[in-house]
Amino acid sequence: RVIDGLVSDEIHYLSAIEEGNYVIAQANAPLDDNGAFVDDLVTCRSKGESSLFSRDQVDYMDVSTQQIVSVGASLIPFLEHDDANRALMGANMQRQAVPTLRADKPLVGTGMERAVAVDSGVTAVAKRGGTVQYVDASRIVIKVNEDEMHAGEAGIDIYNLTKYTRSNQNTCINQMPCVSLGEPVERGDVLADGPSTD
Repeated sequence: RVIDGLVSDEIHYLSAIEEGNYVIAQANAPLDDNGAFVDDLVTCRSKGESSLFSRDQVDYMDVSTQQIVSVGASLIPFLEHDDANRALMGANMQRQAVPTLRADKPLVGTGMERAVAVDSGVTAVAKRGGTVQYVDASRIVIKVNEDEMHAGEAGIDIYNLTKYTRSNQNTCINQMPCVSLGEPVERGDVLADGPSTD
């Protein structure tokens, strides 16, 4: 939230309808050490249009430069240097991609790759922290940390991996472990890669 031209730490979540009632500055607008806008005129969006406003008129400022684009578009590096039509084609072609058997992580990333891979639901993610007690191509066994155990339970989490299964799109779903024996894991860590994740 911006108060009298100073950007505060206060974060408000706005819906698309609420957003139209405010003047919102871009995330990359230059600020000084006190959190005030450097320029007298700031590039903002208001009522769906982008234009210049004086710094006293600004109500909010974006948290991230990526929040105004979709997940697909946020995976395109240096998106701001792309022609709009090229970026649109790139985002559309990502939807049509066929999963690879041996995936390779991109040389140039945007920082969204991990979030997309985990949220896609094709990876095995640790429910609780612990130590890898057993691992092979089809199963991972985790001995859970004592402070995360419930009373009276064995304290073992077993993750059965999906191997070479057909998806609804007639592509191959295969999970491969990416942890090794004795490795400590935290809650939320990726234990096994799914199709097209590395």
